[in-house]
Amino acid sequence: MATQEIIVLVLFLVSGGFIGWKFYKSFSSRKGGGCAKGCGCAADKEVFNG
Repeated sequence: MATQEIIVLVLFLVSGGFIGWKFYKSFSSRKGGGCAKGCGCAADKEVFNG
């Protein structure tokens, strides 16, 4: 294998892994959280019922 082919293969695998990780994180269950961003900012706030 030529050096250029190895570099392209490594870059392709890294980018595919990154996209797969982002895809997995977008569908993985989160603890709490109430906003659509998934940052968990609404989980720390208490609900006021009164």
